[in-house]
Amino acid sequence: MTDIDTTVVEQTLRIAARPETVWQYWTDPQLIRDWWGAADLDPRPGGTCRIESASGGVMRGEFLELVPYERIVFSFGWEPTDGAPPIPPGSTRVEVSLVAHEGDTVVTVRHTIPADQAELHRSGWAAHLPLLAAAAGR
Repeated sequence: MTDIDTTVVEQTLRIAARPETVWQYWTDPQLIRDWWGAADLDPRPGGTCRIESASGGVMRGEFLELVPYERIVFSFGWEPTDGAPPIPPGSTRVEVSLVAHEGDTVVTVRHTIPADQAELHRSGWAAHLPLLAAAAGR
């Protein structure tokens, strides 16, 4: 078995909404559409996390840990399709923390990923998280 060189892509932003609201935008299949894509979500440990992005790629994993309004951890990867990154479904890990701050929420996303895929996913999170902020902060 070979070791894969991994890195952590981390991004933080402040959203003008309470953690309870931001949580819903990560766990409700109707609301996640507003910023990421069509989703099949079962937000419980072992539950499905499948999101079809606007670009046509399908992220698939499962929820690993949920602490309501504070923390969401899920596995992450891509179904093999043309143009999809070579990261098998469920093979990487995303940790999302939600921290209340003066009526807003500070969201930190930490994605542990193969180093050669870091820049692609850094730019992906950089594109999607502002969409989350706009949707949840309405």
